[in-house]
Order: sequence, then structure tokens, then C-alpha cells
Amino acid sequence: MKSMNTIPWGSDRLESTSDDAALRNWGYWQNRINRASLVMLHEEGIVTDEEAKTIAQAQSMAEMKQASMLPLSDIMPLEKLLIEYCGQLATLIHTGRSRQDIFATLNQARLREAVMDLSENLNAFRRRLLTLAEAHTETWMPAYTNGVQAMPITLAFYLSAFLESFERDADRLQSLWQRVNRCALGTGVLACSSWPLNRNRLAELLGFDGPIENGLDSSQVSLFDVPLEAASVAGNIAVRIGTLMQDIAQQYSQTRPWLLVDSSAAYASSAMPQKRNPGIIQKTRAKASDVVGEMQTAFIRAHNLNLGMYDNKESVSEDNTRGFVDAVHTLKLADWAFSMLRVHPDRALEELESDWTTTMALAEVLQHRFHLPFRVGHNFSSEMVTAARQNGWIPKSFPYSEAQKIYREVTLRLEGEAQELPLRENELHESLSPAYVVKSRIGSGSPAPEMVSAMLRRQKEHLEADEMQLQQWRNQQQTAQKMLDQCFEALKN
Repeated sequence: MKSMNTIPWGSDRLESTSDDAALRNWGYWQNRINRASLVMLHEEGIVTDEEAKTIAQAQSMAEMKQASMLPLSDIMPLEKLLIEYCGQLATLIHTGRSRQDIFATLNQARLREAVMDLSENLNAFRRRLLTLAEAHTETWMPAYTNGVQAMPITLAFYLSAFLESFERDADRLQSLWQRVNRCALGTGVLACSSWPLNRNRLAELLGFDGPIENGLDSSQVSLFDVPLEAASVAGNIAVRIGTLMQDIAQQYSQTRPWLLVDSSAAYASSAMPQKRNPGIIQKTRAKASDVVGEMQTAFIRAHNLNLGMYDNKESVSEDNTRGFVDAVHTLKLADWAFSMLRVHPDRALEELESDWTTTMALAEVLQHRFHLPFRVGHNFSSEMVTAARQNGWIPKSFPYSEAQKIYREVTLRLEGEAQELPLRENELHESLSPAYVVKSRIGSGSPAPEMVSAMLRRQKEHLEADEMQLQQWRNQQQTAQKMLDQCFEALKN
């Protein structure tokens, strides 16, 4: 596979989702389909032993000759090669077939390969995030809503949220597989033929779980939904990778970031000596945007067509394939970026302690421990923040005497009687510390370290199951490949 770089400009597009996918192009699948067709036709008695032997030998010679030719992109050049070697007898291999079911099958096979490669790279990225999260269950950091600091959380909690969302993508791919791994071959133009073709056997020989039952659906209708479903999963993944990259990129606007990628993944300004630009972050985000655009292209080409037109079939074979290549590229770049991520926990804590994201916890402490009405604690905390911002105080330096004064004023106004702050000075400052706030969060899904560790354990189990499922998919393809080759070679003897 073509190597990647971290520079966001210039030509650096992967050519395929994997090296194996690059080898399994149109020509490859046309040959596999020819082999499967011939094996099935012989097994069903549609061609004789001698006919099958002659055609199989011609097919082998045609495959060898293709090594010195441009890759095939149509069935007719392959048929002409077969005729060169064994005459018109070769055309028996086309019994009951059409470009329609052949192209639908090879496109589905290529899409299937892309789905496996996407799954593999998604799993690798999930494992990268999981490993990072496991090391940072007590790395306190701010969470933001509306672009403003909202609550203290941990880096592990943040990453676990994305891990959970990428789990949903893995589930979507598992579900998608049931529809992608179905075979159109044997339905001819769209309504099958008068020949007793064994479509289940064709599907088995090509590694599919079974045929797409309805002939019209197999080569015409299914191209309007299965590839678009696949494109949607790729686009969905890309959107959240873009969000991850944007969150990291935002750190670079600070003079003292707490999240950075290693300097080897940045590039220097051509004019400003001090400037280091996060190239890999920019590139990953841009590549994710390419995937979203390619997903839309696939939908637009399929939109508003009457049945049987070529537009959306071209989208399946080209636009959708390109989208998956870029989706894999995006995941590889994201994995690379996170391998270079440098976390500075002390600086993240300083960022938290420089703002007042813990004041909601202060209001909760007053309600929990002293049974104060919620609004009393809320008003007290809010007025502390107002005074702090007027005087440049942060939670650690807020004067205890000022807090006592504000509490008396708030209780007088809301309760009709000035009361003394029930918290001692150390208790006040403890309740405003990020560590206390995070650790005091309870309930399923909270950022408390023990809860996050439990989530990460479950996410690890889910990931391991998905990795095993992917291996089963690949094993199925390898088994079918060996079976087809053995059956085909037997015809030649």
C-alpha cells in the first residue's frame, strides 16, 4: 500500500483499501466468476466433462495472458481471450449470465472487501483509543458545551465516549455484512434464465452467505440501498473523526496547550520561526471531509433514477470504492495522530482550575450535606463566580471570608434570614477541586475513575469480539477461495 505522510497538501491518496483489495480488481473477480460459473455448470450437468475440461484449460491460459495486459474492465475481452484458445465452445461459460448479474456480483465482492478493510482499520483505531484511555483514568480535563468549559471530566471518559460511538459503527458493519455478503450471480439480465443454475452453489464458491433471492433486486434494486448503506457507515465514522481532530486542533490556538501531537507530525511555518502547524491533524480532518463528500456523491448519483440506469451502478463501482479508500486512509491517519498524541496532565488540571466549572458540584454539596434548597446553593455558587470574575479569583484562591459574606447575603434575600456558611474553608475548596467533582459523580456512565474503568473493560470485550468476527469473515473468504480453486483445477484433469 502507498505510504502516507503528514503534510496536508499535495498528492497522497491511497490507491486501495488494502494491498489485497488492490489485487482483487475487476479482472480478478471476472476470472473468479468465470471459474465459479464453469464449476457450477459442470456440477449441474449443463456442460459435459470434456467441455468443462477444454474451457477450464482456456480459462487458465487466459488468466496467465492477462498478466501482460491492461486490467480488464468488461467481460467481452475475457470472452475473446477464451475463444482464442478453444473457439466458440468458450461461450458456454456464459450460459444463463449477463453483464448485469456479473457486474452486480463483482461490485458486491469489491464492496465486501472494502467493508472488511474498513472494519479492520476501525478496530485498530478503537484499540489505539482504548490503550490511551486506560492510561488516563485520572487525567482531569475540561469538557465543553457551546464552546465553553462546562464540567471537569477525565481524558479516559472523553475517549470512552468516542469508543462507545465507534462501537455503534462496528455494530452497523456487522449488520451491513448480512446484506453485503449476498450474491447476484445466476439471475442473468434480471429475471433469471431457462437453465437450472444453482445459485446457492455460485454464492458458496465465491464466499457469499447466499444469493440475493429476487432476480430484479439482485442486479438492479439492491444497488440503490446496499452500497448507500455502506457509504453511510463510512461517512458516519468520518464525521466523528473530524470532531476528534477538531478538538485537538483547537488546542493549538492556546499558548500553552495540554494536548499536542509530537513535533514530528507538525511542519514549520515558511515565514514565522516560532510557528509549528499540526499537519497530521489538518490532513486527517480534510480526509474525513472527503469521505463525507464521497458519501453524498453516491447518494446523489442514485437519486431520482428510474430502474436499470447505469448512474448508480457506476457510483457503486467507482465513487463508493473511492469513499472507502479515503475512509481507510482517514482511519490510518487518525491512528497515526493518536499514536503521536502527547498529554500534559498538569497543564490540563491548570486549565480546569483557572475557571469555575466545578460550581455546580458546590451547589450539590450544600444540598446533599445540609439539605439546603437547590436554588439557595445555586445562587450562592453563581454569585461566587460573579465576584471571582470581577476580582480575578480562581477556585483555589477565592477568599473564604468573601464566600461567607456572599452566603449571608443570599440566604437573607431568599430565606429572609442571614445564615452562616455551613462549610469550613477546607471543605469549600475541596468541593471546588476537579478531582473531587469527578470522583463524586455516581451512577452508570459517570466519569468517576472506577466507572470509566468498568466501561473500558466492556468496550475491550466488545472490540475483541469484533476482531474475532472480522477474522471469521476473512476465514470464510479464504476457505471459499481454496474450494473454488480445487474444484476448478479438478475440471482440467
